[in-house]
Amino acid sequence: MRVGIISILQESNTFIQGKTTLRDFQNDILAEGDSIRQKFQDSHHEIGGFFKGLQKLGIEAVPLLAARALPYGVIESDCWNHLMGRLDKVLEGAGQLDGILAAPHGATVAENESDADGFWLRKLRKAMGNKPIVATADPHGNLSPMQSDSVNAILSYRTNPHMDQYDRGLEAAELMGAILNHKVSPTKATVYLPFAVNIFCQNSSEEPFKGFISFVESIRNKAKVLAVSVFVGFPYADVPQMGSAISVMTNDDLALAKKYAEELAQHWLSLKKQFDPILPSVADSVTQMKNLPGPICALDMGDNVGGGSPGDSTILVMELIAQKAFPFFTVIADPEIVAQATTIGLGNTASFTVGAKHDRFHGVPLRLKAKVSFLGDGEFSESNPTHGGFTQFDQGKTAILHTEEGNTLMITSRRMVPFSLNQLLSFGIDPKQYRVLVVKGVHAPLAAYKAVCKSIVRVDTPGVTSASLNRLPYKMRRKPMFPFEDISL
Repeated sequence: MRVGIISILQESNTFIQGKTTLRDFQNDILAEGDSIRQKFQDSHHEIGGFFKGLQKLGIEAVPLLAARALPYGVIESDCWNHLMGRLDKVLEGAGQLDGILAAPHGATVAENESDADGFWLRKLRKAMGNKPIVATADPHGNLSPMQSDSVNAILSYRTNPHMDQYDRGLEAAELMGAILNHKVSPTKATVYLPFAVNIFCQNSSEEPFKGFISFVESIRNKAKVLAVSVFVGFPYADVPQMGSAISVMTNDDLALAKKYAEELAQHWLSLKKQFDPILPSVADSVTQMKNLPGPICALDMGDNVGGGSPGDSTILVMELIAQKAFPFFTVIADPEIVAQATTIGLGNTASFTVGAKHDRFHGVPLRLKAKVSFLGDGEFSESNPTHGGFTQFDQGKTAILHTEEGNTLMITSRRMVPFSLNQLLSFGIDPKQYRVLVVKGVHAPLAAYKAVCKSIVRVDTPGVTSASLNRLPYKMRRKPMFPFEDISL
């Protein structure tokens, strides 16, 4: 038996001005055939799980297309058309396939297709006819009927930070084998909730989400249940399908799947007010840090690179400076400053105007005097499991600046998700030397940073990934939807 492997992964923030281009995919992953195997076979990604699971079952894995770009703006129409053309080509040249393992994100938006994941999954369904398609998905996806209806099964990651992607890939491969060997007949029911879950409350090991996940596990362990997938949604994609969802899959029992899906949905909605917290201001959060043991992981929620932000906000850093919360470390994407530092030269001191170059949602440029202590390439790797299954990172040419106050700013040419502590260690930076580590994320970085930080503070900064959703100019979302409007159970 032969099973194809296809993945198109990009989380699209519709509130940011920039667009995701073909170059963004080329800078990350755009691969076909055996090069996919080389990149992913030994990774912690679900595609690594696909390969391993199929190998265990004696099923031939046929890698077809893998495309991934860092979270950012919507995909340019020319880029999307190019990706779809490549998808058509690899499907036509794949030969006889018995099934497909697919890895969409679930929150991908193109200029010419608001439900991009649904579009390409439906394309797979048309190509495969009645043959099985089993998909994994990020729980931050905005699951739509077109996505769900195009596949036989969809398995969301269970953890946030996403540390179980490899396991979900294995599970998907095992399920594919069971379907092909006629051992199970997956039947699923999905409930789409008018509920935007505040990102502050989405950590699966913290309340209130932890308690809800425990309830999900009680359903997952019941007889005839094959899988339960929880989607918290991606509120930074202003599309009609934005929101949360519950999908329950049983072995050939639609009534039971509907019963459990509705039960889970009602229970989640009964907790909805716990998922809409009142958050302190940036100033109050920094004041709070003064009484906490360091190092402190200060999570800059409004400039969450993993949610598509520009990675150049200065708002939190400026408040740290105002309150003299020193010493701190931060990473800011600013290719202009990297170029300036290169001209100034290693070991020299100069005045810099850093950050907030992308727009004015993320503060104003920070003026400071600093010494250039490092210039070089920004490549580093990670062998341990991380959120997203990343193993190789390239933030482009990088400069490190040190100020007289003892603060350190790593300036990168490319935005980079803060998923690995090697972003610091590989450049000789000891995170334990700083009182505050400013990390541009919410939950995902904790898989790396929790080991070195004694305190964690999530800061509700403004920006295109703001935790306070009422700051964002929605136009396409459903109404009514909690927390914007009240909804009844």
